[in-house]
Order: sequence, then structure tokens, then C-alpha cells
Amino acid sequence: MKTLPFLRYGIAAIALMAAHATQAETRIGAIFDVTGPLNIYGIEQQRALELAVDNINENGGLLGEPVKVVSYDAQSELSKYTQFTHTAILRDKVDALFAGLTSSSREAIRPIIRKADIPYFYASLYEGGACDKQTFVTGTSASQQLSVLIEWAVKEYGKRIYIMAPDYNFGTISAHWVHEYARSLGAQVVGQDFLALTVTDFTPTIQKIQASKPDFVVALPVGSNQTGFLEQFSAAGLKDSIGIVSSNYGSGNQQVVVSPRAGDGIISNQGYYMAVDNPTNRDFIELWKQRHPIKAPLTSGAVAVWNAVNLWAKAVEKAGSADSDAVIEALESGLTFEAPNGTVKLEPGSHHLRQNIYIARGNDKHDFTILETFPSVAPFYENEKCDLIADPDLVEHFSPEAD
Repeated sequence: MKTLPFLRYGIAAIALMAAHATQAETRIGAIFDVTGPLNIYGIEQQRALELAVDNINENGGLLGEPVKVVSYDAQSELSKYTQFTHTAILRDKVDALFAGLTSSSREAIRPIIRKADIPYFYASLYEGGACDKQTFVTGTSASQQLSVLIEWAVKEYGKRIYIMAPDYNFGTISAHWVHEYARSLGAQVVGQDFLALTVTDFTPTIQKIQASKPDFVVALPVGSNQTGFLEQFSAAGLKDSIGIVSSNYGSGNQQVVVSPRAGDGIISNQGYYMAVDNPTNRDFIELWKQRHPIKAPLTSGAVAVWNAVNLWAKAVEKAGSADSDAVIEALESGLTFEAPNGTVKLEPGSHHLRQNIYIARGNDKHDFTILETFPSVAPFYENEKCDLIADPDLVEHFSPEAD
């Protein structure tokens, strides 16, 4: 198997390897939704973690020792995250945990991890605002994505905006940011609709959109609801006159399921697409192909997990130990990593990534064409609210709705 460059061992690293030759193996825990309705995300997350660990081990391991993965299948059930987090800590004694897709899974894990005082990595796009000493986020936050998406869409389509989003924190907080950026750009939100995840008939929402006459819709439904809405929107004949933009379309490869007619022209906005053209991404894709057939484009969630494992590994090497306090200190030192989505930097205070954000257009081949790259976009809301260097005891899930 081809390996990607990881870390080049110098004299100091060789000395550390000798010093730690007798240490116990380093273990990391992985809790993802490998089965159940969320497995379209969880399988790729698990494969990305295993690929990253295999690549590290084939390049010499960490401090001269291989990394072992202890995996658990949350089965798309929230209670399993609590159960397996306790198991990973108490029985399997992991040195770090990589887990979760939904915000509810993250919030179930964080209090347990805090007490155990081990690094926890959340690798999923989300509404933003999570802040505590043990948690590190390698996905994109809502404000980080929408800060560039709304400005781009106003320039492309016009100033009248309609919001269609799920009725929980991801949808409502994302909608808040759309309102904020609309005001700053002199644009107007002409209507909004928050829907339960169980809704499958979007006729009432489509009628409201037609009556509001927006220039574009910010469409944020989740999972199968997203493809259902896009198909119905297209069937209503609205695509020729109203644009659609989304910060989560394609995160679970929805573009593969939606018909070419419905998907062609949909604007997506994330931290990674398989179409990103750089040498690291080409090597990453080749490495993945050697391990797994690529039946659908690789997703931002997979790359966020890959980045999380490699940033943790760099911190272990820098600390010279997998000890939690030393690793967290190293993670807060401003680590950078040449990732498939471009150079990423772990912000010391907020524990979120500064990373590229891409605008892409869905095409009629069930894939995306990248239109524009916004380099090194900061997680500005998290950086503003969360400074764990100045206040290491801060534990909060900040929400702009409460500001």
C-alpha cells in the first residue's frame, strides 16, 4: 500500500523512540454510526480513521510504537454513544477518542470526556459554538461556511433570500447566521420555514417560496429530506428562476441519489470536495482506492476524521508522550497539517480549524464542480467566544441566538 508522508524522524524523535520503547501501546477509540440510518456518514468516518492509523503505523507509528484502534458501532442510537464512551475510557483505556456525527452525540460525549480528561475529536460540520478544554473540532462551523456562502449567493442571484431548514439547533442557528449576513450585505430574508425531520411532503413550503419570490433559497434539510425537497422543488419548475444554495448538501453524498435534473446547478459549500486539486488530495484519493473501492465521491466528513487523527498524532510526537495534558498542550501550540483540503491550522484558543472553504456547483454527473476557493477561513465566531488559553476552565456551548 502506498503511504503518505507523515512525520520525518530527526535526532530528537529517534531519542524519544528509544526513551519510550517500553511504554504501553497507544490506543484510540472510534465511535461512529457504522450501522443504522446514519451509516452513510459513519462508514466513511470509520474507514478514514482506520486509513489514517494504518498510514501512521506504516510510517513508523508514534514514538516507535504502533497505534491500536478500538472501535464501537453506535448503530445510529444516541444512548450507545454514552455507553461506549464509558467503555472506551474505563475498560479499554483509550488515550484519545474520535466520535460522533450529530450535535446530540457530541453533547452526550463531552461531559464524560471532560471528567476523564482525554482529547476528544469531533469531525463533522455543525452549528458551531462548542467550547471546552478536551474537545477539538475538525469539521466546519456554520458561521465559517455561511460567511462566504451568503455573500457569494447575493452577488450571484440577488438580495431576496428564503430559508428552509430543519427545526433543531443546526437549522435554527444556521438561519441566524443567514439573517446576520443578509443584514450586513443589504439583503433581505423574505421568508423562512423550519420543518420537522419527519416531513416528506414539501408542497406547503414550495408554495410559500413561490409566494415570497426570493432570488435564492438557503436549503438545509438533512438526509433523505434533502433529496426529497430538491426533487419536489425541481418538479415544481422553480429551478430556472430561483437559485438553491446549501452548506450541507453533499455531506452524505446526497448528490448521488438525487436525479441529474434536480441536482444540476445546486450550490454547495463545504470544507472539502473530492474535486479539490492538490498533490496531497491526489495521494489521499489513491491511498483510499488501494484500500476501498470508491463507489461515490469521498466526503468532507471523511477528510475531517483523517485530519483529526493526523493532528492528534502530530501532537503526540511533539509532546513526546500520549499523556493527555501534554498532548492537549501540543494541540494548543498552533499545529498545522497539509491536508487533502489544503493547509489546516488548529486554532489554539477555540480548538477549531482554520481551513479552506469551497463553493461548488452540482453537475449532471452526480458530482460537484468547484467554482471558488476561499483560503484559510477562520472559525471567527468560535475564536471570538472561546479562548481556552486564557480561560482553560471555560465549558460552554455558545449560541448566537443567546447573545
